[in-house]
Amino acid sequence: MPGHRPTLLLLHDSLGCVELWREVPERLARATGLRVLAYDRLGFGRSDPHPGPLAPDFIAEEAEATIPLLRDRLGLGDLIPLGHSVGGAMAVATAARHPDLCRAVVTVSAQAFVEDRTTAGIRAEAEAFRDPARFARLARHHGAKARWALDAWTGTWLSPAFAGWTQDEALRRLRCPLLALHGDRDEYGSPAHPRRLAALTPAPAEVVLLDGCGHLPHREQPARLVAEVARFLSAHAIAGDP
Repeated sequence: MPGHRPTLLLLHDSLGCVELWREVPERLARATGLRVLAYDRLGFGRSDPHPGPLAPDFIAEEAEATIPLLRDRLGLGDLIPLGHSVGGAMAVATAARHPDLCRAVVTVSAQAFVEDRTTAGIRAEAEAFRDPARFARLARHHGAKARWALDAWTGTWLSPAFAGWTQDEALRRLRCPLLALHGDRDEYGSPAHPRRLAALTPAPAEVVLLDGCGHLPHREQPARLVAEVARFLSAHAIAGDP
């Protein structure tokens, strides 16, 4: 790809990994003409085990430490961070922390704050993972790290210390266009989340609610997700030649 084109950088959710994006990276590359890169965060998928508990500022840490390291090691130029769920918060944090490097930012089912629906959904999932068969499916993607990944997710989001977390400060520092995609049946967050994302950024912002979709648009409605991202980037004269 020509060097001036940005890279779509995919950031997975709290229990996600590269494999769980399924065919979406390839479809995004075809639809946008851009290079697409997905990676497993430390402690997830095929990455090394995390050395300890998840830090309270893990979202900002990913933007401040990991993203610059990836960019340097892989020789990446400008970025379009695209994140699912907490990966969406990391995408916003990345664009806020590196305004000169990010051409646009896309969130998918991202939380803007800690909502009752968010914590209720996490508690329900934590209970569901008591089923050995359900936990075994998680372990297929994370191996021996599955217990750490699950505990990091539930322990962080259900902690009283995390209850006041928001993306407000990062959103106010955005300078690039924002697309917020969100299912209208998302189990972990109401449409208040994408609307808050768009309302607080001074940059151009667009909210797209996906009818009949839950928390996993890349699995439930992948064609719609890819089409919306391609349309948005084209509207901002960012996408390459498909």
